[in-house]
Amino acid sequence: MSFERPTFRHPQQAKNEAGYTRKDYEGAISTLCAGCGHDSATAGIIQACFELNVEPHRVAKMSGIGCSSKTPAYFLGRSHGFNSVHGRMPSIATGANMANRDLLYIGVSGDGDTASIGMGQFAHALRRNLNLNYLCMNNGCYGLTKGQDSATADKGSAGKKGVPNPYASIDLCELAIELGASYVARGFSGDKKQLVPLIKGAFAHSGLAFIDIISPCVTFNNTSTSTKSYEYVREHIEATNTFDFIPLQQEILADYEEGTSQAVTMHDGSIIHLHKADSSKDVTNRLIAVNNLETEKAKGRLLTGLLYVNQEIMETHDIINSTLRPLNSLTERDLCPGNQALQKINDSLR
Repeated sequence: MSFERPTFRHPQQAKNEAGYTRKDYEGAISTLCAGCGHDSATAGIIQACFELNVEPHRVAKMSGIGCSSKTPAYFLGRSHGFNSVHGRMPSIATGANMANRDLLYIGVSGDGDTASIGMGQFAHALRRNLNLNYLCMNNGCYGLTKGQDSATADKGSAGKKGVPNPYASIDLCELAIELGASYVARGFSGDKKQLVPLIKGAFAHSGLAFIDIISPCVTFNNTSTSTKSYEYVREHIEATNTFDFIPLQQEILADYEEGTSQAVTMHDGSIIHLHKADSSKDVTNRLIAVNNLETEKAKGRLLTGLLYVNQEIMETHDIINSTLRPLNSLTERDLCPGNQALQKINDSLR
């Protein structure tokens, strides 16, 4: 079975100030599981770009490996893109950013791609405050390799096999704050009302903007031990000649006020507790930001919203005083200014 978007669109679609319709920000049809939180996050990116009047051809999408890293194919089909190897998105984004600072860089990653194999790359992009919008779609499991716990899975939480995770989790927001990100936020894929403004704020920010997007995996949250479960069918697929089938699921949505909490029930019956940050709280103090995260964690809740922002620290280009022009526009005269310029540099070092 194949799926295609209708070619017909209303001739009077609303256009933004840049002259683009929402369709201009779409990409290919998603091949992710129906109801996947990643598709909701993708929709949030599309809406944010439309509302910010972003020109698609001035966007560069970067990703690594994982379910989340497939999503750049599903938005901004007319923009630049590079799908790198596992965990290496930050270094590819760094190289592209150094070559052309004029583009809007969107780096999409997952909790495995970021918190495991890509941890070192993530850390150094943070400390350099690279001008990058780093969106981590966090579902706490490895969706492409059958749902093992990722490094962000909470201690004691049970995956599809029902075995509690024995390890402490890595809080990517705390890490981002501690290592130098100048914009840190957490959103829930099902809360578009909160997520879209967080993405728009990140796109407008100069420096590394990190958003941890809690994005439920509709397939591997299932912990049933029934013979009708996905796990049982997979184990017996060769014997029964049964095709692997993932049923349609409804998208999980949440809508609640600032300063309040809400319990959200996942498809497998498990519950996550969200707490939306109060906008009146100080988000410019690094210590307070980390304490707020730890306080809510002790209550068993995930703090969402804008967690920390620092507009005073310089981003990478300002730190290294790089050229304002894209490297491919530099001529031989720019790159080799002659002996007099070289002599001037040598004299400054004596």
